[in-house]
Amino acid sequence: MTHRGERILDVRALARVEGEGAMHVRVRGGRVDDVRLEIYEPPRFFEAFLRGRRHTEPPDITARICGICPVAYQMSACAAIEDACGVRVGGSVGELRRLLYCGEWIESHTLHIYLLHAPDFLGYPGAIELAKDRRDLVERGLALKKTGNDLLELLGGRAIHPVNVRVGGFYRAPTRAELAPMRERLRVALDHALATVQWVAGFDFPDFTHDHELLALTVPDRYAIETGSVRTTGGLRFPVREFEDHVIEEQVPHSTALHARLAGRGRYLTGPAARFTLNGHLLSPLARQAADAAGLGAGCRNPYRSVVVRAVEVVYAVEEAIRLIDAYEPPARPYVDVPPHAGIGRGATEAPRGVLFHRYELDAEGLVTSARIVPPTSQNQAAIEDDLTRFVQARLHLDDERLTAACEQAIRNYDPCISCATHFLDLSVDRG
Repeated sequence: MTHRGERILDVRALARVEGEGAMHVRVRGGRVDDVRLEIYEPPRFFEAFLRGRRHTEPPDITARICGICPVAYQMSACAAIEDACGVRVGGSVGELRRLLYCGEWIESHTLHIYLLHAPDFLGYPGAIELAKDRRDLVERGLALKKTGNDLLELLGGRAIHPVNVRVGGFYRAPTRAELAPMRERLRVALDHALATVQWVAGFDFPDFTHDHELLALTVPDRYAIETGSVRTTGGLRFPVREFEDHVIEEQVPHSTALHARLAGRGRYLTGPAARFTLNGHLLSPLARQAADAAGLGAGCRNPYRSVVVRAVEVVYAVEEAIRLIDAYEPPARPYVDVPPHAGIGRGATEAPRGVLFHRYELDAEGLVTSARIVPPTSQNQAAIEDDLTRFVQARLHLDDERLTAACEQAIRNYDPCISCATHFLDLSVDRG
């Protein structure tokens, strides 16, 4: 809409993202004056109704925050509770957690690539229309996603909101014989994953880069998924227990998601591009070869090419799952005892969309007295709005319809999980 030199773009409901959000852009005098990624989905009060629950309950409760990445919530919750109680989980149980997480990376990334993002690059309004012309592509994506889902079901009891995860490990561990058929399916999935990288690398990517500080978990000897310390491209390094000292969340009037910034440094991005830029040298040789062949180089600062990074991470997750199955020895017990203990615990893992932080305070009986959850999308929101400002400014020559469509695609680059990001906000009333 244009009126007296003012141009306004409003998207009331963003399509092909998880959750409910909108976009508002205002242009005055030929300059972008205001950009807002408006997250209007109602807050769901998870941090509030975790209070008073037993220390064993957060993994099952927080899994309900998201149907696409429930394992991320379970693993971050377990890590934080175990930290509060002074327990460390490793060995076969720790490796089973990583294997479960690989299943989530496979299904979540594949969902984004094939059903949410690829239609943008290929000129289709959605995956249904794409399937009419290229059924083979969509079927490949669905087969790859099903492999991830079935791995989640095998280890977690079901693919959505797994029920086999508990604080300290699992209620039941699989046998080697139960994992063997999954290994053969993963070998087929690896071919699909490599073909996916080759396919998405051929998309036409706009020439657009950003200079945001990138943040991800890192470990010295492998690509970080279920554990690690925090590192940024700006040289910042700190353990997860110091997360709240460095990451500041603030309320903004146009969103039910909090905005995050690095203390004294400003906006930043977390997610696949951050992981790849900081940890790409730790990919498996095959995944690294696929990344090089796709032209990714040493890092990724073009958000449009994040779809290629996700495809490379699928290759890595499939390969890593095969490696973990080959090395698997069933544990004597599928869990470590985690008795209640008064304390504060913090945990973070790499959800498909980026670093997911949990903090819980427990009393002597193990009841939760406070909880804090910082999801990736709320961390990324300020950087997304900054990217949109520059993106729109360079494309003001487009008519409203084409510019709006281009902005929606730009938002989908970040695969925002809007439901995950919503928080209960403080209310202040100024009565003059």
